[in-house]
Amino acid sequence: MAKLSGFCLFGATRHAAIAGVALVSVTLAGSGLALAEDDFPLTGNYTQNVPCKGDGSDPAAVQVKISPQEIVSNVGVCTILNTKTEGTTVSVHVECKLAAGPLMGDISFTPRPDKTIDFVDRDGNYKAILHRCPN
Repeated sequence: MAKLSGFCLFGATRHAAIAGVALVSVTLAGSGLALAEDDFPLTGNYTQNVPCKGDGSDPAAVQVKISPQEIVSNVGVCTILNTKTEGTTVSVHVECKLAAGPLMGDISFTPRPDKTIDFVDRDGNYKAILHRCPN
């Protein structure tokens, strides 16, 4: 299995997924505390870089589903292996299964005052804003 510095989790094309292999690598700074599964603050459905309508009309290419166990997008499925927090930032170590092959890495999520979530890789090569969908 390749261990890469990042990964474009929400890219729309295979080239973007391969070229953006920087999404999944955030430095797990400091000694953040591990979260219990029931404390996982990111669980839910989101859209990337566009507000979520939540009425079934959101394009599949921008949909993202996060649970304590995995992150699912149109590019593939990433299993969450480890979760840590530092302040309000949640960092996850993941193993992803993609059409281009498996890879491992880290990503971080930071809540913003407008109730969206900043999503970034360690190197800052891929950034997105996640918009939570209404239930």
